[in-house]
Amino acid sequence: MILLQVNNLSKSFGAEEILSNIKLEVQTKDRIALVGRNGAGKSTLLKIIAGQLSHDGGDLNKPKGVSIGYLEQHSGLESELSIWEEMMSVFDYLKVMEKRLREAEQQMADPEVYENEESYNRIMTEYDELQVHFKDAGGYQYESDIRTVLHGLRFQSFDYDTPIFTLSGGQKTRLALGKLLLTKPDVMVLDEPTNHLDIDTLSWLESYLQGYPGAILIVSHDRYFLDKIVNQVVEISRRRSKKFHGNYSRYLDQKALDYEREMKEFEKQQEEIANLEDFIARNLVRASTTKQAQSRRKKLQKMDKMDRPKGDEKSASFGFSIDRQSGNDVLKLQDLSVGYDTPVSQHINAAATREDSIALIGPNGVGKSTLLKTIVKKLPALAGQIQYGSNVSIGYYDQEQAELHSNKTVLNELWDDYPMKNEKDIRTVLGNFLFSGDDVIKSVATLSGGEKARLALAKLMMQKSNLLILDEPTNHLDLDSKEILENALIDYPGTILFVSHDRYFINRLATKVLELSTDGSTEYLGDYDYYIEKINEQAELAAIEERERLEKAPASEKPTDKSAFALDKEKQKAERKKRRRLEEIELRITELESTIEEHENLLCDPEIFQDHERVMESNQAIEQAKTEMDQLLEEWAELEEELSE
Repeated sequence: MILLQVNNLSKSFGAEEILSNIKLEVQTKDRIALVGRNGAGKSTLLKIIAGQLSHDGGDLNKPKGVSIGYLEQHSGLESELSIWEEMMSVFDYLKVMEKRLREAEQQMADPEVYENEESYNRIMTEYDELQVHFKDAGGYQYESDIRTVLHGLRFQSFDYDTPIFTLSGGQKTRLALGKLLLTKPDVMVLDEPTNHLDIDTLSWLESYLQGYPGAILIVSHDRYFLDKIVNQVVEISRRRSKKFHGNYSRYLDQKALDYEREMKEFEKQQEEIANLEDFIARNLVRASTTKQAQSRRKKLQKMDKMDRPKGDEKSASFGFSIDRQSGNDVLKLQDLSVGYDTPVSQHINAAATREDSIALIGPNGVGKSTLLKTIVKKLPALAGQIQYGSNVSIGYYDQEQAELHSNKTVLNELWDDYPMKNEKDIRTVLGNFLFSGDDVIKSVATLSGGEKARLALAKLMMQKSNLLILDEPTNHLDLDSKEILENALIDYPGTILFVSHDRYFINRLATKVLELSTDGSTEYLGDYDYYIEKINEQAELAAIEERERLEKAPASEKPTDKSAFALDKEKQKAERKKRRRLEEIELRITELESTIEEHENLLCDPEIFQDHERVMESNQAIEQAKTEMDQLLEEWAELEEELSE
């Protein structure tokens, strides 16, 4: 079923055209990524689809009754209510229905109504209809849904009576996402939903969205996330849109192949044109070949000439170098505690040697940014020691870009730090980071998040430090700029310690992973995928060791009624049974979706449409499939919650 159509849509701000001839179609179960450079108009298009902005030309068609839910990029939930009250407000309509059910039950229990057959039957009919509607709308599971979403977004340790206005900006953003997930619109429109999410929460969100029954339209700069979620990519480039099938990696491959094919076709045509023009020039004045030359001229005039394929838009171009090499031992942390008044993380032990690239990971709030600030001496250590190696010079990238001065121009932001360099050299550096012409006289305060990130990276590059401390360096960067940064850091001859929630970035860059907890740190050699593999191995080994310990334990230490080992085996058996059931449900849902699609296609056939009985059969089959699918989705959500707990 088509939920949304965008045809030839255009949008301008003043004289500047942002979008032109945009085409987009969203159907049930579609997972569509909008990709393009920062400033390409992705967020503008989402706001138009969500009804927050008007468009200048073209059509935006949405069938009656289709609901659209929108999560804005930097939106946080502002409310005087508690966490639980705000989430419950999504289901106000169910609470009204529930109240009506209770009232009907009281009426049916009234002796006067009971003795009046007509009144009793009328209330019973109304009660039955209301009960079915209440069940179909999720009336018996909405509190469970709330707990599942809050647990997945890492609010399980919170008191649900906590007022929302007391929370941080990141927590409010996560709650805004949670509220939208609970709303379950037909089309979920998400603008950078992965902001403020740690890796564990990202994994949960991926799983949730993979099983979402509606359509999803998403803007994200997280490539790992896009590869897991989307089945279509719509690229917005030079104000126009182009559709690709598959996930983000497939889109990159398709795009490269399309460009190569188009370039070959263009070059072949150019060669043909050159041959025709050469023949015409040499033979037009010769009597014996004039007719052939005129024929070729006509062919040339009628030819539909191709434009030269346009490659990627201009990209940033930079690299990191160092003034001098450090010693082999670069940094050592010994029993370190970090925090403000009280430790947020303690007993941290780690070491970095020359050319290490260490990814610092851990849940939000565990002190990753605090540790980096302590290493660069912006915060004092609460306990322990930090040892710096010989000739170590530190370059620091702050995710909040606090190092930038809002009252300066882009040019002066860089030039004031290096006054001995001439203006041409400073402009060349800024040009490499896509600041050209009048861009360099913009105020820093007016820059977008992506522009500020590029300016901060330009300052970092100029320092030529041999130890880079990077706090979320890929935040605000578009996908192309992320790739440029990755390549620059891979070629960097110094040492890197970085915090990132971008698993693709970690996989490309990390030679070590340092996992931070509130009570220590653990080091793993290798990238993110290897770290996950080792974590799973350790969990399996721990389970085996525990089983072996219980087997060898004296009888007096074992439970008399049922051994712990048997209980553990029973638990594992139950878990395997639930996972098998999940797989069965997912397979059956796929079958039901195919059945619904098949009958919906039949209803579009004029021959079927005119046959009343066959229309009734198809409608009944669709209704039965949808009812079964709703029940299965309920069961799937319950099993997912049980397994996650």
